[in-house]
Order: sequence, then C-alpha cells, then structure tokens
Amino acid sequence: MNRSTTPTAPAPGLRAVRIAVALTTGAVLTLTAACSSSGTHAAGTAGSDVATVARAGVRDGGTMRWAVDEMPPTLNAYQSDADAGTTMVAAATLPQMFRLDEHGTPQLDRDFLTGAKVTATDPRQVVTYDLNPKAKWSDGRAVDAGDFTSQWKALSGKNAAYWTARNAGYDRISAIAQGADAHQVKVTFASPYADWRSLFSPLYPAAVTGSADAFNDAARTKLPAAAGPFAVKAMDTGAGTVTLVRNDAWWGDRAKLDSLVLTAVPRAQRAAQLAAGKLDVADIDPGALGAVTRTKGVGVRKAPDAAYAQLAINGSSGALTDERVRHAVARAIDRKQIATAVLKPLGLPPQPLGNHLVLPSQNGYADHSSALGKTDLQQALALLADAGWERSTAKTGEKAAGPGRTAASGALTVVEPSQALTKNGKQLSLRMVLPSDSPTLDDVGGRIARMLSGIGVRTEIDKVADAGFFQDHIAAGDFDLALYSWPGSAYPATDDTPIFAKPVPAPDGSLAVAQNYSRVGTDQIDQLLSRAGAELDPSAARSLTAEADSRIWAAAGSIPLYQRPDVVALRTTVANAGAFGFQTPAYQNIGFRK
Repeated sequence: MNRSTTPTAPAPGLRAVRIAVALTTGAVLTLTAACSSSGTHAAGTAGSDVATVARAGVRDGGTMRWAVDEMPPTLNAYQSDADAGTTMVAAATLPQMFRLDEHGTPQLDRDFLTGAKVTATDPRQVVTYDLNPKAKWSDGRAVDAGDFTSQWKALSGKNAAYWTARNAGYDRISAIAQGADAHQVKVTFASPYADWRSLFSPLYPAAVTGSADAFNDAARTKLPAAAGPFAVKAMDTGAGTVTLVRNDAWWGDRAKLDSLVLTAVPRAQRAAQLAAGKLDVADIDPGALGAVTRTKGVGVRKAPDAAYAQLAINGSSGALTDERVRHAVARAIDRKQIATAVLKPLGLPPQPLGNHLVLPSQNGYADHSSALGKTDLQQALALLADAGWERSTAKTGEKAAGPGRTAASGALTVVEPSQALTKNGKQLSLRMVLPSDSPTLDDVGGRIARMLSGIGVRTEIDKVADAGFFQDHIAAGDFDLALYSWPGSAYPATDDTPIFAKPVPAPDGSLAVAQNYSRVGTDQIDQLLSRAGAELDPSAARSLTAEADSRIWAAAGSIPLYQRPDVVALRTTVANAGAFGFQTPAYQNIGFRK
C-alpha cells in the first residue's frame, strides 16, 4: 500500500520503506505527566478506515488491481532502494513476527508465533520465540532457527559484502540458537534492546540471506520461497506490474483472492482508470477527491497516515545557526491554521502535531510543543531583536507584490515583508525548498512564507525538480527551510535516532548527519534516545522518550505540522482494503464482496 501524498524523506531501515519515497502531493508510548507539556494522554484517534467485511462475506477468487507509484525496485526490504511496493510484497509473502494494529501497537502474528517474550535479562537479554509448528516455506522446509541466524548475520553489519540499509538491533545480537525443540528460537543480545519486536519482520528464507550474491542481486527480482498467503509469480517491467498469486502451501486462512496485481499508475491517471474499471484500489491525492467521489461504483476511505509533514530548519545555514532565530521562525508559524487547511476539507481532525516521536493515531500520544512555545509574533520579534536583527523603516514589500504577497523572481517566488529585518546591513532572507510537483506543499509553503513576513522575514520559495529534491538539496544541506515528511514508527527509539542524532565531523572534514537533515542535535537528545532504546522497563522507556521529544522541540530543528492524510479510492465491491494508517493488512482477507 503506497500512501505517499507529500514528499517523504528516506528514513532508516524498514521504516524507510513503509512509506514510499515519492515526490507527489501529498514501542507504544504512554507519556508521563511529568514530561507532557500540554494536552492529555491519548488512546489514539481513529487510526484506519477500511471497508471491513467478515471472511464469510468475501467471495473466493478474483484478481485485484492495486495502484503503486512505481515498480518495486527490489523485493529485498532491507536494501536502501526498497519502497512501499517492496513492503507490500514482503507483508503478503513473508513471515512477520509482529504486525502493527491501527494504533501502531505491535501484535504477535499467531500464524508464525505461538509466543515471544524476554526470558532472561541477566547476564544477557534473551528473547525466546516459539514458532507455529505449521509454519513452513513454500518449498516445504520448516521456518526455523537457521533462517533467523542467517538473517542476523546478513544484517549485523559485520560483513561488508552485504549491501544493507540498516543494522539497528541486529548489531546487538550476540548469538542465536535452537531452543528446546525445532520450533523454538533463542536470541541473545550483547546489550539490552527494547525494540526487539521490530526484528525479523519480514523474515527472509536462508536462501536469500545466506549469501551476499543472493541478498544483493537475486532477491531484487525473485524470492526463492514464500511463507505467507501469497507468493510472487512474476515481475513485468514492461507492463509495470508485480503479480502475487495464492500460496497453496500457506497454512493459515486461505487467501480469498486468486491474485493481487500491483500496477504502476501515475497519480494523475488513477481517477480515470478507476472510473474505467482498470483499477480496484489506489491511493489518490486530496486534489483528486472531487473527481473520484463523482465516479459511480467508487468510494473513498480516509484516515490519518503513518507519517507526518514537518518544516525542516537548517541549523547549519546562515542566520539559522542561531537558536534564537530558529525559535523565532518556529513561533511565527500557526500550526493550527496549517493543519486546518490541509485536514479539515478531508473530514479529518484538524489537529496540529505536537510530537516528533508519537503520532495522534498512536496510543500514548501527547503534545510536548510547549517546550518550544506557542505561536506568538511579539515573542518571535523579541527573539530576533535579541539576536541582533532590527526592523527597517523601509517598506521593502513595495519592491515586490506588497507585504505578505508574492512576486515572481526568476525561478523563485518571493514573499516580502512590509518591514525588513537587517543585521550589519544584510536583510534576513530565507530560502525554502519545495518539490516542483506538490500542490499540497505548495499551499503549505506559501502559508508559512506569509506568516514569516509578519515578523520581517523575506522568503524565497524555490521549487526544484522532484528527482533531485532529497539527494541534491535536502541531503546536501542546500536549503534554509524545507517541507517533507517522515514516516511514523512503533519503535521510535530505534527508528528516530538517526533522524535526530547530533551531527558529527566525518574523517574527510564533512559533517556526518545520518538522516538528520536539519543538522540540529544535542548530546542530551542522543543520550535519552540511546537510554530509551536499551531500557527494558516500559514505563522508564516511555519517560525517556517523552523527555527526548521535549528536547527535540526545544532545539527547533524540526517543526511537526500535521499527521498526513491517507486517502484511498476503491471500488465499492472491494472488501477489507482502504486507508490502513499504521495497520499491517491481513492480505488473506482482502477480496471482493459476495
């Protein structure tokens, strides 16, 4: 399921592939009161909107055509170019030890496990997995400790021959062995790892992870065995399709569909193809909602996505190296207005996002934004004055289109303030980078620029080619401000560490930033997330994560705006598909109504 409706940054590991890296429009934490700055602890707002039908009401057979943005570049979910299509194939064809519910809570997958828990902490953490004795690969071999061991060795980071996107968690394992019988696996960790449930989902057969050649190359286009309700039948690059067929060796509930065909379809064509009956399920951009809802036989499902939109503030760039200026920029932005503009027309809660690590649809969400402060133009101006920026008496807005309005300036759109801010004779001007084909971000960027004009900041909005948006601009640090999205996570201490880690000097003299494109971090944030990732006591881990989020707000490198909308169009005959949000779909139940 490809849910990308705004640009989504490449994120670490499997989190990177749950949301496609697409340039189009578009661990459960219960935070303690001591760390919560505002709001109440939430049980999670509505997390999904699925056309739910009991299995008895779903007919056997049929082929479902599901739109994706592009052909999956690889079938190996642990490679750096894996995308949302890769994740979809993996979830339908491979073992998942834990799947997520609609609120991002990991749930034991009983098709593969009868139990999994920490069985020792002294002298080392040991997790014991009790495998479902029925679990087997489509080649007849049982799922066993050998598959776990092979994947650990491939992903541990100790063998550079394996081209892996992530090692987190696997690099803490010291041993894997068979337990009391062939259906039990014991995993021993060299150091404590709180997010152990994130591991081995998906689990690849040893034939994929046992050699670097198979892992790096063969698994890009073929899987030698499946252990899910579906198996990969074919990839057709000419047609832009991946065809999954029912796995007859599957021991769980039999897949209702004969086949599921992932089809690469440009978003601009999806409404027409749905109307023509050429597609059954497709993510759509909010702007296409009107056309789709007027199409007979097609419905729309809407839910908060497992991702959020945010404003990145480059702390290594010019005036923004001063924390006071970053705070002023952040406090000039009315996040409530932005969330309302994006979400209210879709009928979703117009709630501004108050947390970098837990989203409103997740259990335990709490708002920590008061660590930064509320929208306050006077406070923003005071911060700027303290940083040495003075308001000019010249009406610079008259040079362009007027205060808060725009004027074309070459490739840029410029939003001028009515009164400029200057320091040592230089005007405070910030360059905001946006992808060239993103109507939602275009609107949000314009709103932010007009808000900044109210405190005297001149903004140049630079729309750049989608293909180079991240590599050439965001990753390279070629921006002052930028809008893009991050996926949410059930395992923030693991998945969010590279995003907020303090940049460090690299041997070649450059700055090693991991995925921290804002280039703003502190030792305290690093320490808190590290302690949370190693804390096996859930209550203590929650407190550490909550404190880390407050400090991330205070650093003012990333300003969350809203939980992104997940808008999915589907034919009214479709059952058990829709806007899943965090939820891992049960592919065996997806089909067509009787």
